[in-house]
Amino acid sequence: MLSKRQSKYFKSLQLKKYRQAEGKFLVEGAKGVEEVLKSDWEVEALLATSEYLKTLDKGLFRKKFDLFEVKENDLLQVGTFKSNSTGLAVVKMPEQSLNANWEEEMVLALDQVNDPGNLGTIVRIADWYGIKQIVCSRDTTDVFSPKVINATMGSFTRVKVHYTDLRSFLSECERHVYGALLDGQSIYQTKLQHGVILMGSESHGISEELRPLVTHSIKIPGRGGAESLNVAVATAVVLDNFARNI
Repeated sequence: MLSKRQSKYFKSLQLKKYRQAEGKFLVEGAKGVEEVLKSDWEVEALLATSEYLKTLDKGLFRKKFDLFEVKENDLLQVGTFKSNSTGLAVVKMPEQSLNANWEEEMVLALDQVNDPGNLGTIVRIADWYGIKQIVCSRDTTDVFSPKVINATMGSFTRVKVHYTDLRSFLSECERHVYGALLDGQSIYQTKLQHGVILMGSESHGISEELRPLVTHSIKIPGRGGAESLNVAVATAVVLDNFARNI
């Protein structure tokens, strides 16, 4: 049974200002909850129905956290799902700085990706292709928002997302920077090597201030009449080409 104070606290984490103040965020649904329990991320609390608790592997309770056995209605009151008969976890935000060896890995950079669904899907796609780190412009949407976390389907536990001044980051980066631009060279005709892959927003593309920092402009050639691709779809196509060629 949740107290009114507890319920208010958990619900407040839907909003960015409270997430940042508390350093905590919400993970909802069976898939996300189980992924975060399996990971080394710190869980503060788990809210779960009695039926869902029976399905969880006992090994997942090796972590120390507050456990609340609740009704489905309690989950709906504090979370964002319209239907949730399983659980909800309150998780501590980890340090999201780049790994020390980031220059040895493929890194994905995102410029002004504002749609939560797109960012969450991109994190999931990055996880599929083995990308461990994503560098975002400061005006990219918050990776810890419920919509983003839900869209990652648990991949947020394996992909670090770091926010910084992209101009400074790319200026200091001594690596190939592949930028997805409509006037770029066909990705199918470009020699691809390890480096940074820069994707812009669906509506504006890569911002003008970052374009001079792109060392290799690439594009996905189309055959139909569509003006552009969804940024998450385009990211999947680009990463697939890198995966097959390096």
